[in-house]
Amino acid sequence: MSARASAEPPTFRSAQVAEAGGPFRLVERELPEPRRGQVRVTVEACGVCRSDAAFVDAAFPDVRFPLVPGHEIAGRVDAVGDGVEGWEVGERVAVGWFGGNCGTCLACREGDLIHCAHLQVPGWAYPGGYAESVVVPASAPARIPDELTAVEAAPMGCAGVSTFNALRRSAARPGDLVAVLGLGGLGHLGVQFASRLGFETVAVARGAGKADAARTFGAHHYIDADAGDVAGRLRALGGAKVVLATAASSDAMSAAVDGLRPNGTLVVLGATPEPIRVSPFQLIATSRSVHGHPSGTARDVEETLRFAALTGVRPMTETRPLDEVGLAYDRMLSGDARYRMVLTTGR
Repeated sequence: MSARASAEPPTFRSAQVAEAGGPFRLVERELPEPRRGQVRVTVEACGVCRSDAAFVDAAFPDVRFPLVPGHEIAGRVDAVGDGVEGWEVGERVAVGWFGGNCGTCLACREGDLIHCAHLQVPGWAYPGGYAESVVVPASAPARIPDELTAVEAAPMGCAGVSTFNALRRSAARPGDLVAVLGLGGLGHLGVQFASRLGFETVAVARGAGKADAARTFGAHHYIDADAGDVAGRLRALGGAKVVLATAASSDAMSAAVDGLRPNGTLVVLGATPEPIRVSPFQLIATSRSVHGHPSGTARDVEETLRFAALTGVRPMTETRPLDEVGLAYDRMLSGDARYRMVLTTGR
């Protein structure tokens, strides 16, 4: 080997999209060094989230191309920049939707980091996890417990923390009736978390054939939305303290509002541009409410992972190697993958 060849800088592969709605292409780049306040993570697994499509299609503002998506990252710290404390090379970490915050806006100064005015989402603010390596702010990683594999940990950075945080911060208490609307990538985790948190858990989904899966995940009751009158059947169970809406269907959310008990809350996670149809009459006399919930900070992700490790909550995943990123993305979009697509790098 020549002296020149031995001096060539290390490289890594990433899957990028050159223009809005374009195809994925694997490219090889020089491995970047983390700057001050950053850490570099060797990516072992990265979830393929439906939100990634909003970036690929430039549905979010200020999306820049070429784009490397991916905000459900799991791997190991392999380099630490200047000024970074608390992280060591070799630590297993996850990086989710919360990929760093500015620290100076009003929300950050109030300690409300997930509502940072300049929230740094991987795959939006900087190249994401559809890659063999990623450089992130030191505030972004969460430690992964030994009980979870990288493939299991990756979806917890977005889907997992979103459902866990929404439930544990809701008004529901152990023993209360909680309905999870949808049994997909978010919903199957929502049902697991709800039952482990001690709620009387109702899974609501389309089709009688999903009842067995719902009970496997921990649901005490199953409601087939295709049979109609979801609200009436929730009321027959006593009324839900919380309906966790994970399905991206405003019609389904609207149909569930009257299934809430007095002071009950519809907690919205499923993202859709269509309006939820709720009349003031449905809210005033019963003190019901509709509440949106974002993801969670790196600390929230860490607590989600720890709770999952303690209670046995695990995402159901289908894996594809990074080379098959286009196939994995298409399966996510089509809904054929049950329940979370995860890319692996072999690192």
